[in-house]
Amino acid sequence: MGGTMTAEPTTSWPVPPPDGYTVDDLLTLPDLPPHTELIDGSLVFVSPQRSFHTLAMYLLESGLRSTVPETLRVRREMTVVIDRRQGPEPDLCVVRAAAVATGEETFYRAQDTVLAVEVVSPDSERRDRDRKPQLYAQAGVRHFWLVERARDGGRPVVYVYELEPATATYVPTGIHHDRLKLTVPFDIDIDLTAIDRL
Repeated sequence: MGGTMTAEPTTSWPVPPPDGYTVDDLLTLPDLPPHTELIDGSLVFVSPQRSFHTLAMYLLESGLRSTVPETLRVRREMTVVIDRRQGPEPDLCVVRAAAVATGEETFYRAQDTVLAVEVVSPDSERRDRDRKPQLYAQAGVRHFWLVERARDGGRPVVYVYELEPATATYVPTGIHHDRLKLTVPFDIDIDLTAIDRL
């Protein structure tokens, strides 16, 4: 009886340039979703976060802020520019205070980043565990933490890595279950079981 109707597209996706996107595109394209990352010249959109991800970020951010020295600053979900085709956004990072000039920054440079932290999400496991640490290491970010959810109980487990400068790769220096106590990049003592009370 009636004709078929086709739905008009409601979203217009930008067509990527032939050589991929650049950091300039990431920083200037209008209407990108919040927390869009640039990985290997491709724009990566972030899925809505789960409760564990948010709580783990809050716990670690609070712990870092409580002991961070005057020469460093803790930042949450800020782009770290590595080169013209790489602009990942770690969940947390610690940057040199000198890089925080105005409070209006929309990104930090890799050379000003002392620590990058990734809390693994189901939609980004490979990026969080493989590609992003590789990028941070090659850019010379000295410290990296990978945060996973423990299978029993759901508390954070923090895998700590330090840069091996000769190979530009990370080497593991510890796995922390209930307490994250470190002396580098500064004195840190975080009760990971506190997530139970958040």
